[in-house]
Amino acid sequence: MKALFIHQNSPGQLRHLAAHLARQPGVEVLAIGRDTAPGMEGIRLLRYRPHRRPGKKIHPYVFSFEDAVLHGQQVLRLLLDLRSQGYRPDVVVAHPGWGETLYVKLAFPDTKLIHYTEYYYRLEGADAGFDPEFPLTLESAALISSRNALHLFNLEQCDVGITPTHWQKSLHPAAYHDKIQVIHEGIDIDRLKPDPGAFLKFPDGKELRAGDPVVTYVARNLEPYRGFHRFMRALPELLKAHPDCHVLVVGGDDISYGGRPDDATNWREKMLRENPVDPERVHFVGKVNYDLYRCILQVSAVHVYLTYPFVLSWSALEAMACGCLLVASDTAPVREVIRHGENGWLFDFFDGKALVEHVLHALSNPPEAAALRANARQSAQAYSTQKGTAGYMEWIEKLCGPFPSIEGVAGEA
Repeated sequence: MKALFIHQNSPGQLRHLAAHLARQPGVEVLAIGRDTAPGMEGIRLLRYRPHRRPGKKIHPYVFSFEDAVLHGQQVLRLLLDLRSQGYRPDVVVAHPGWGETLYVKLAFPDTKLIHYTEYYYRLEGADAGFDPEFPLTLESAALISSRNALHLFNLEQCDVGITPTHWQKSLHPAAYHDKIQVIHEGIDIDRLKPDPGAFLKFPDGKELRAGDPVVTYVARNLEPYRGFHRFMRALPELLKAHPDCHVLVVGGDDISYGGRPDDATNWREKMLRENPVDPERVHFVGKVNYDLYRCILQVSAVHVYLTYPFVLSWSALEAMACGCLLVASDTAPVREVIRHGENGWLFDFFDGKALVEHVLHALSNPPEAAALRANARQSAQAYSTQKGTAGYMEWIEKLCGPFPSIEGVAGEA
């Protein structure tokens, strides 16, 4: 049995499934990714790079589609080379968002194609136009509408689509809903646990320990899509109201979604200029390694999670797995995992006062917070990597027939 994984940032969200398949007897796993992809130990990675950038004179509405075609063309060249060597994958599992799988079926028409259908853009009811600070212009609406051409092509090409949440599925056209399954890829529940003895030590000797009034905020990059601007505007009031609390902010200064501010190098610089805070109490730690990230969640007394109606961050689930008390924005993807007053607290994304009140209440009521933490930890069990892998394996078997061995997967879910 041969399984081929295609992901620009290989392995990306497909890491746990690829690792599981690589351990199975009689299964050969191969991966394709960009020249910048990290890859993973034990799995051969073929790297590619589009031979050019999209043309300078191309219409802006189709710029992203030409970029996708260039990615797909280069991957097709790799696939044809593999085919000439006698390679025939039984299944291709891929994230199609950058165009890599546009022409997979030209090289391997009989191969089953599973797409990670992460997001379908909407002009209403999702991220576009959600934040009045960044209104949706006619130009942006046209760009977004055109961008979905790639996603429609991907939906047509694949044999089955898999998306992490029911809300993400709901964004896709109804005509394709029967083709899309909801399976979250999962988080590492076994490594993400509460630790009452967790502590952080700063270079100046200062320590923060589990049980201290520590507020945490995490995003891949600090930007409006993840509510960084709303969080920063609430901080001065929070720090004033609770003079003993410390705040740990994890995230980089690049852009994952949206754009950069017009009047600053990055959003951290802009928001600190507009909302100065005490650097002795608000600690920007940047991007950190996994062990430090986990420790930060384990010392957290309250974890603030904000997001536009967009893809749910792994960090929200990972914080729950570590037993964090989440104070989170009442937006569609969050409501799928947080039930207000049961396993966390929800508040209006734009209501900074409510954010502060919930955080202060959590810091002042440890017994109530403990119950919510326990429930959050329990809720996170439904998003284990074992369960996610078992879900993917079920569909691979439906499409390709039984694998030589999938022992342990279903039992671990």
